Amino acid sequence: MKFSKRSIGNLAGIHPDLVRVMNEAIKDSSIDFTITEGVRTTERQQELYAQGRTKPGSIVTYADGVKSKSNHQVKADGYGHAVDLYPYIDGSVRMENVLPLKVIAGHIKSVAGALNINVQWGGDWEMKDYPHFEIIEK
Repeated sequence: MKFSKRSIGNLAGIHPDLVRVMNEAIKDSSIDFTITEGVRTTERQQELYAQGRTKPGSIVTYADGVKSKSNHQVKADGYGHAVDLYPYIDGSVRMENVLPLKVIAGHIKSVAGALNINVQWGGDWEMKDYPHFEIIEK
């Protein structure tokens, strides 16, 4: 498998180590996946922060984009350190079932380990963020 133009575009500005992991993982993943979000602007992060607070929906982040920055936002090194992804099954992005994300996450963590790149999956957090993957400073 390989990434679509949309996924490639969403990897623009992401730390090269995380891009390397994603590019290697897609090659032999048992489940196709698409990168749905990479670098976020401050405005985009603030929109997400407003969800469940001043806008309808559930709270999806505790990073307000200014006082508390998301790892999707560009860091001092000039890169975003996080991506969100979803399974791509039967020609569409699938979000209703977490099991495919768990399979993909196991594969990505295995690939990252083989590349000696520290990657953290949001599905391992107390506040689950199943689509989220980020690199961790060593």
